[in-house]
Amino acid sequence: MSLMRLIPAMCLSLVACLNLTPVFADDSASPRPSEWAQPVEKQYNLFQMSPTLYRSALPDQGAVPLLEKLKVATVISFLPEPDSRWLSTPGIEQVQLPYRTNHVDDADVLKALRAIQTAEAKGPVLMHCKHGSDRTGLMAAMYRVVVQGWSKEDALSEMTQGGFGDSTHFKDGVRYMMKADVDKLRTALANGDCSTSPFAACSMKSWFQSAHLQ
Repeated sequence: MSLMRLIPAMCLSLVACLNLTPVFADDSASPRPSEWAQPVEKQYNLFQMSPTLYRSALPDQGAVPLLEKLKVATVISFLPEPDSRWLSTPGIEQVQLPYRTNHVDDADVLKALRAIQTAEAKGPVLMHCKHGSDRTGLMAAMYRVVVQGWSKEDALSEMTQGGFGDSTHFKDGVRYMMKADVDKLRTALANGDCSTSPFAACSMKSWFQSAHLQ
């Protein structure tokens, strides 16, 4: 890992431990790393993470032609309000997975990552929240780490310094990422498990359902 990324990562660890709100420097002075999500449309805080994955703030009807141009086949929202308020295009599937970063757990992350992977098999995917920074930022970072194999430090650097918007809620995402067991998440994702713990609510529900059917 380069010294440029190691120093911010150490700072993020301290922020997570001390429960402080981080303040990040403007990264406009140095070239944007090519592996980071690249800007597409500033109005919607829209960035491309990979050939099949985009991230943004809450779109509106004006964004639909752009989504069609990008051939987006699925929109995944982390908000409690349905996207049907602005999106009615028959060819774009809608997936709603609301959550809050201050209450996120492994089950939320696995549900989102599995939904992204399933949708990617059908075409490009857009995931969003309201501002495209904290909720979307955390799932983007977890996708980087669990699916793409990035280090936590590299994913956190992109999440907090990538120009996705300042947020007082970054500390919750940082705290979750610092304690997340990536190997367990990766194994659970591959095995189709709903959580990394057999005692999680979703795991217990699945166990009772399977026991009832036997």
